[in-house]
Amino acid sequence: MKRFQVYKSTLFLKIIFVISVAIIFFIGGITFKHIDNLKKSTIWVNNSQEVNLELEKLISYIKDSESGQRGFLITKNDIFLEPYRNSKKEISNSLKKINYLTKNSKFQQYELKKLIYYINKRQNYLSKNLYYAQSKDFDAKQLNKNLLIGKGVMDTIRIKVEKLMIIEKNLLKRRQLKHKETISYTPLFIYLTLLITLILLTIAFTKMNIDLKKLKKSNDQLLLSLESSNLAEIVGNYGCWQLNLETNEYTFSENEYRLLGHEPYSFIPGPEQFKKQIHPDDLEYVNQRGKQLLTNRDLPPMVYRVIRKDGSLRYFKGLGRMIENSSGTKIYIGTTTDITDEVSTNKYIEERNRELEANNKELIAFNYIASHDLQEPLRKIETFISRLVETDIDNLSDSGKQYINRIKLSANRMRILIDDLLQFSRTNKIEKVFETTNLNELLENTKLVLAQLIEEKNAIIECDVLPNLSVIPFQIQQLFTNIIGNSIKYGKENNNPIIKIKSKITIGKEEPLLPKSDDQFYKITFEDNGIGFEQEYAKKIFVLFNRLHNKNEYDGTGIGLAICKKIIENHKGHIFAEGKPNIGTIITIFLPVI
Repeated sequence: MKRFQVYKSTLFLKIIFVISVAIIFFIGGITFKHIDNLKKSTIWVNNSQEVNLELEKLISYIKDSESGQRGFLITKNDIFLEPYRNSKKEISNSLKKINYLTKNSKFQQYELKKLIYYINKRQNYLSKNLYYAQSKDFDAKQLNKNLLIGKGVMDTIRIKVEKLMIIEKNLLKRRQLKHKETISYTPLFIYLTLLITLILLTIAFTKMNIDLKKLKKSNDQLLLSLESSNLAEIVGNYGCWQLNLETNEYTFSENEYRLLGHEPYSFIPGPEQFKKQIHPDDLEYVNQRGKQLLTNRDLPPMVYRVIRKDGSLRYFKGLGRMIENSSGTKIYIGTTTDITDEVSTNKYIEERNRELEANNKELIAFNYIASHDLQEPLRKIETFISRLVETDIDNLSDSGKQYINRIKLSANRMRILIDDLLQFSRTNKIEKVFETTNLNELLENTKLVLAQLIEEKNAIIECDVLPNLSVIPFQIQQLFTNIIGNSIKYGKENNNPIIKIKSKITIGKEEPLLPKSDDQFYKITFEDNGIGFEQEYAKKIFVLFNRLHNKNEYDGTGIGLAICKKIIENHKGHIFAEGKPNIGTIITIFLPVI
């Protein structure tokens, strides 16, 4: 079951990126809004200052107009009318500007309308006064009256202007206070924006740095894996290829080129170049199998011949499988193995098998001869000797009698040798049918077979309880017969043979004689008090026809222990011998616990 780690997924990184961008935009929006408020508050402060300045200018223009009128009335000189005439335009411009600056304040607009009314009224009276002063029917009383009314209007104008200035000053204080507060928060927002941006950049940098280290480590491991793969391809004598089923592009490993007899990357990989080197007799077969790439997910193994660049003929084995990568692209990956040596070996093995089969036939013929043709004349020799002994033994000289005894002994030894050879041959070729068997019963059968020998030698057999094992019953009985028979046969003179049989379960790694493993074995030892042998001959006694004693000293053909070794090998076990001259012999067998 695959374990999905969220923090390593690309989805998690995308979510973090989106959240980070959203936070930056959010803080940026707040900062932008704050800066916009700061800008507006600055505009409002400047606006209030400009309104007050224009109101002061307005009063100044009105006063200039009055001063010009007063100078004209006193001196009757037209030069004093210049300020009056110029002030009209300035007053008009100033009122327009004040009107524009106070357009967002209904209260100020209301007061401004009143001010404009009184200014217009004042301007009218100034015009009337100038008219009376310039007319021939000059009426001093009317002029004085107009001057008094104009003075009252001027006082009202001053009051209105002062009121507007007071209102604007109050607005200015509030706006300056708000402006000050906005300015005080501005560094905080800027610092907060920078801090969060710095944190996000630090996190991003740290993550990128970690990812880069991981990427570098992965690249290093990938490079090592690639080089290991290249070495493995060279040692294993195979190459790899890939086919992108969407772009129909091929990719060859370096050793894929070498298998074809080319230098790596010496040509653009593709089916055309590859098919040029396929043996003509196998080309149609390869083409048919290649069509399966489009329909089958797995490409079954196929064997074909290739003619390399140097003209040598090689046998290739190819197989492939389609996979789908994370982006959904379907890619066929495959391997090409040079199995020329394997094919050559198989051919050699086939030839050897044919030779072995012929040898087996010869061996079967030999067995037949040994069991029939050789024994038949032997039986006749034994029969004629027996008749000769029964009828004419008394007519023979002492030397003739001696020759007859030697012939009889030789014929008997020949029969034993033939029987042992047949027994060894049957051990090699008979069917290996395993059965769960009680080894104690096989031991009792062995005692019955050797009963006469045991009785003659007064042999004593001491045995632990043996286990039930899956064995070939008659072979294990033959094993017991040969080992116990040897212990009795090679006993010391004037000493009753004692054979002690012990059994226990053991593990391979606990036994110094066995390969180190956790495999379980039944260890069975046969210890006797016979003549023993030098330890340097411990391995030779299991060799066919190998004898440590003269045939005149002890009977035997040197086949018995060789049969034991073959039986143990048939059971996937082990057999060892340990001897001490004039002390005895220990035969140890290990039978696997199945």
